[in-house]
Amino acid sequence: MVRIDNLPLYFLLLSSFLFYFACEKDDVFVEVESDLRTFPEVDERLWPFFESFELEAAERGVEVDLREAGISGEIRPIAEEHVAGRCSYIPNIISSGNVTVDTEFWDNSSSIFKEFIVFHELGHCYLNRDHREDADAQGACISLMRSGLGTCRDNYTSLSRKQYIDELFDPDSF
Repeated sequence: MVRIDNLPLYFLLLSSFLFYFACEKDDVFVEVESDLRTFPEVDERLWPFFESFELEAAERGVEVDLREAGISGEIRPIAEEHVAGRCSYIPNIISSGNVTVDTEFWDNSSSIFKEFIVFHELGHCYLNRDHREDADAQGACISLMRSGLGTCRDNYTSLSRKQYIDELFDPDSF
């Protein structure tokens, strides 16, 4: 039982304990984060998506090193209407890629749509994937490598994400 006259002492001890361990965890977290999320020549806002692309590839047995490949990335206006992203690259030369994401798209999109566009463009730049317009029986696109000019419907959601990323890194799709 806690007595009222000891309450300030207990509060002080509890506060000190929580403060000590909360600070310790934050310090460790910051060190790990700063070591993992650096991509030269890439806008820092794209780093989490570049890193996620590498991790998703590794989970599927595909080695991807965007740092070593020298893939650059930027967020800036794209002049063409209805173009959310672009990869400027020379096919079959991995180190030639530059991912550009449209500023307006970036500012108005959710994280899942940002991932969709960055993964699509890295599919071109790093994996040398072409567009794929195939649709399933319900008319949904079966690949995130669709061009947007076909008749399939986008269905990239948190529920369908895994199947789209499996297809992206499937060697039979290259």
